[in-house]
Amino acid sequence: MKKTPKQKVEEVFGKNADKYVTSNSHAKGDDLPLLVDWLKPEKTWKVLDIATGGGHVTKTLAPHVATVFSTDLTRAMLENTAKHLRHNFDNIEYVVADAEALPFLTETFDAAVCRIAPHHFPQPDRFISEVAKVLKKGGKFILIDNVAPADPELAEFMNTTERLRDHSHFRCLSKAEWATLLKENGMKELKSADRRKTFDYPSWVARTAESEGQMEEVSRHLTGATQKAIDYFAINGQDGKIQDFTIDEWMALFEKVDQK
Repeated sequence: MKKTPKQKVEEVFGKNADKYVTSNSHAKGDDLPLLVDWLKPEKTWKVLDIATGGGHVTKTLAPHVATVFSTDLTRAMLENTAKHLRHNFDNIEYVVADAEALPFLTETFDAAVCRIAPHHFPQPDRFISEVAKVLKKGGKFILIDNVAPADPELAEFMNTTERLRDHSHFRCLSKAEWATLLKENGMKELKSADRRKTFDYPSWVARTAESEGQMEEVSRHLTGATQKAIDYFAINGQDGKIQDFTIDEWMALFEKVDQK
């Protein structure tokens, strides 16, 4: 039986839970300190961390707020994250939750964050609608994710690369697509930053690939790239082996101003 996109997510992340706790791009990103600077959280706040993965957003915000609800679709991932955080924090609630059907009441949270996860969501419109629903009016939302270039050819190349490496990948949206969805759901952009993120290819491809054959397929795709893609993604290889490449990431802060 063919697996659904969400079953693929649970399978991939369940098997690789600990890798996402230690992954450099997830654990040590320079966007994490910016969360506090941009949100300016208050000690009374109740915050939602959507698709927490290795728990890095939760760990960053927990010292600054009353409670963090740390959520993830994958129970094994969430249990592993709780194992790493429980001995340091007593203000975190761990909830198995689908980002497209959040199990919380309307206007529950002062702030929400979703970091490096929405490209796994098959219905991003549902996700943004849910975020808007559970935020209080005036609540803040930070979205951080890999984004596709505006150029359709480059966007397709990027998404194909991700799908070949990670069968749970659905699609990276462009900044314009995200901005439209957020505006349609009563979210006003307050601040944003365009970022470039370089992956160490050997560790990146090994994180979710299930076989040597799958890793070779990703390598063939990258080494066969057009010059246009090589230039844009800064694909760097030596002796036919990919060393690293670079993609776009977008970090944006929104405020809920209207009901949908």
